[in-house]
Amino acid sequence: MEIERKFLISKLPENLHQYPFHELEQAYLCTDPVVRIRRSDDSYYLTYKSRGLLAREEANLPLHAEGYAHLLTKADGTVIRKKRYLLPLPKGYPSQLVIELDVFEAPFQGLVLAEVEFSSEEQALAFTPPAWFGQDVTFSKKYHNSRLSCLGGIQEL
Repeated sequence: MEIERKFLISKLPENLHQYPFHELEQAYLCTDPVVRIRRSDDSYYLTYKSRGLLAREEANLPLHAEGYAHLLTKADGTVIRKKRYLLPLPKGYPSQLVIELDVFEAPFQGLVLAEVEFSSEEQALAFTPPAWFGQDVTFSKKYHNSRLSCLGGIQEL
């Protein structure tokens, strides 16, 4: 089960370069339900996600690079590329929570989203975001990556 909150970010943290990150590329074979392929650095996955906003089922299966490359040719829509930075939350937040800050590349350059994953819906709903987080878009499908893949770029948001 994936339980997460998602927020728009208008200004990147000044010290972003000091945090670890992953280079992600992902594409969608189906958007309802979501069947996604993803390259994360040198690892490859096929992911199934059920419907939902705050919480939804998620299953990941490993792929080989060859399988990923083959499935990529079968994907519909726009391939999404982004850097995912892993930032700690400030003092006072549970230490196991991490900010996954997604900085999108073209054609979605300029879009930045922060996600925080939780162990329960109660914990997610009780979460007060740091002051630098923008609009909470958890309950909007508009910023689901699967929806973005159906668009041509950021101008269509």
